Amino acid sequence: MKNNNYVIGVDFGTDSVRAIIANAGNGQEIAASIFYYPRWRNALYCDTSANQFRQHPLDYTEGLEFTIRQCLQQAGKDISHAVKAISIDTTGSTPVAVNASGTPLSLLPGFEHNPNAMFVLWKDHSSVREAAEINAHAEKFPVNYLKYVGGIYSSEWYWAKLLHILRIDKEVRNQTASWVEHCDWIPFLLTGGTDIRKMKRSVCSAGHKALWAEEFDGLPPNSFFASLDPLLNGFREKLFNQTCTSDKAAGYLCPEWATRLGLDTNVIVGVGAFDAHMGAVGGQIEPYHLSKVMGTSTCDMLIAPASDIEGNCVKGICGQVNGSIIPGMIGLEAGQSAFGDIYAWFKSILEWPVKNLLVNSTIIDKATAEKLQEEISQKLIVELSAKASLLEPDENGVLAEDWMNGRRTPDANQQLKGAIINLDLSSDAPKIFYGLVEATCFGAKSIVERFMEEGIPVKGLIGLGGVAKKSPFIMQMMADVMNMTIRIHKSEQTCALGAAMFAATAAGIYEKVEDAMLAMGSGFEKTYFPNHQKVDFFQKRYLQYKKLGAFLES
Repeated sequence: MKNNNYVIGVDFGTDSVRAIIANAGNGQEIAASIFYYPRWRNALYCDTSANQFRQHPLDYTEGLEFTIRQCLQQAGKDISHAVKAISIDTTGSTPVAVNASGTPLSLLPGFEHNPNAMFVLWKDHSSVREAAEINAHAEKFPVNYLKYVGGIYSSEWYWAKLLHILRIDKEVRNQTASWVEHCDWIPFLLTGGTDIRKMKRSVCSAGHKALWAEEFDGLPPNSFFASLDPLLNGFREKLFNQTCTSDKAAGYLCPEWATRLGLDTNVIVGVGAFDAHMGAVGGQIEPYHLSKVMGTSTCDMLIAPASDIEGNCVKGICGQVNGSIIPGMIGLEAGQSAFGDIYAWFKSILEWPVKNLLVNSTIIDKATAEKLQEEISQKLIVELSAKASLLEPDENGVLAEDWMNGRRTPDANQQLKGAIINLDLSSDAPKIFYGLVEATCFGAKSIVERFMEEGIPVKGLIGLGGVAKKSPFIMQMMADVMNMTIRIHKSEQTCALGAAMFAATAAGIYEKVEDAMLAMGSGFEKTYFPNHQKVDFFQKRYLQYKKLGAFLES
């Protein structure tokens, strides 16, 4: 029976949304589609200099409709009636101001082009001040309300972003009935929700970013927020106390969205979660094996039995929440604010003359210039990796710090900046690239080091995402730096596949998500083993990295 059922997983990433249709019996991907957000691609509501990164909800809804319809068209055979469930994951914390019906304000007249009425993307760091105030404020209370988010609140998270928007935009403030995560809004939309008070909130987003905890019987009390800023007085009551794990159903697909997507109204819609959390499930996470979702940033996921944690709160990570990854187990999250973004930044620097001078060439025509530009863009990182892999180890070589977008963990601090040192006139592009890759691997090592210092063993690594699959050079260096094996998952779309597994569980095809993961998982395609001849070298370089970081932070 399972083989006659299909499920849809939808992954809302930073730049695009991806959807897959999977066979619920074996996880076979029978269709896939991707949609790049047009408004985001044109940077319409972003201001890099102010660390402002906003996304319009129409990018999400247009992408949702496009990808699922294209998947159904690819699958053929009119399988729409065999689709049993759909689940989604999103970036996070990526919240938005909504009215009483749960509609994002940017979908209402007068707010269509107001960035403060749009989704505040995870990488938006415009609320650094608010995060600092929350951290200082929390120290005044006998109860440590930050204990389950690593003890440090980040500008990438829910409350800091909410307070910032309320402070800077009176019109948005006056119309805000609630504050909603992207991963909670999409299921609410698909099920036809019209009352924000009835929205099902994910324990994943609530626990890791919004300070929700079972110990607190929900969110911290109103007194905590009201004494932080009078603008937050009473706001807690506009939010939620109850949360759900993502193996539960949010409801059925409503008639409007059934028509828009080409599906039936008996399709179950699962409770949403963050991309890395569902991605860890799609990548077949195991207890004490760190699942690294490596894209523009990294999210590092680890699960452990609750009995093993025994009330221990790991300092400086992005939280530990019961059921945020696998229901019934503690999910721990860490990560780096920039990973692939650092390589993309360096690539953009090298591409500057190609993009800005080649198009005005008097030697070749415009069409040829555009083709040449595309060819260079596609080959640049590949060739840099090839040349960098040939470099001899050099203890005095280019050294970098990976805080180009601040530091997520350990010990969040989004005001930190990156650095590159040890430059001389022989420092060419491959050498600088080598140093940047080394820095991102060292940043990853510092996370593993923190887990181990706090009594959480890390037995191995699982690599997920585009960087893990496409860059043997980076993955081999990661294995050497970590002195650990890294298994690379087969799936091209582990986040969407994880969402599909949760969809199958929410629909009752599987009793628990572990069963779906076992049946639908596609396994691993490659394992990187540490080169023990390089382990000592990288350990010495890591100590230099730590010394540089301490200098920059002081």
